Amino acid sequence: MSDVGDLNEAGSAGFERVVLITGAGSGIGAALARRIAAPRSALMLHARGADHEARERLAQVAADCSANGSRCATVYGDLAERGAAEHLIHQTLASFGALDQLVANAGHAQRQTLGGLDPDAFSAAFAAMPAAFAALVKRATPALETSKRGRVIALSSFVAHRYRADAPFAATAAAKAALESLAKTAAAELAPHGVTVNCVAPGYTRKDRGPSADNAAVWSRAAEATPLGHVAEPADIAALIAFLLSDEARHITGQVIHIDGGLTLG
Repeated sequence: MSDVGDLNEAGSAGFERVVLITGAGSGIGAALARRIAAPRSALMLHARGADHEARERLAQVAADCSANGSRCATVYGDLAERGAAEHLIHQTLASFGALDQLVANAGHAQRQTLGGLDPDAFSAAFAAMPAAFAALVKRATPALETSKRGRVIALSSFVAHRYRADAPFAATAAAKAALESLAKTAAAELAPHGVTVNCVAPGYTRKDRGPSADNAAVWSRAAEATPLGHVAEPADIAALIAFLLSDEARHITGQVIHIDGGLTLG
């Protein structure tokens, strides 16, 4: 079960928006947090926090965001665990008194063929992504409906749209496809309250941690597979998400927006 750390004293008064970002300790989540951090904003930053290094990474992101003027808090927990998603929303409301925007970024990709699919891996993918997203949105809905800047963004992936025998992602692709379907349902249900819900589907995006982060051959192959000839940086994806969270994107909802360098053109 999750536990909370580094909660700053805060209240809803004076905040232009309160944003919860899951998976904020590295990659796209960290890039987004740093991009949108600003005075009069409050950020609840989540990470699984499985080890000391993971907690240190999240603490550094929070420190960077605080230096840019945001009021920040951090929360840890495995979203695949029952009750963890609800706990994140509860803690955000308890810390800041409001929740305006939710970015469901936490997730993982795992190469697996359908023939070699392990039932436990399949269940884990669905628990960590579509099931956690559904729980987050359900618990957040009352707060989102009262917000004037209600936004929900779910991070999908190209693997739910590009199927190749030499690059199989059986469980991840199914989970991300389910995530997109749930996001569209949420978009329809929340639209009468002015809340937008969209998915962002990145292509190959450079990682700042993990086994492949420093593997030049992996990224060279990814760049060759991408029509534009290069992989995305986390900041590229964060820029799109930041736009979708902005007032300028208030008429965009129920969409899956690809940012993949043309990877899913064919």
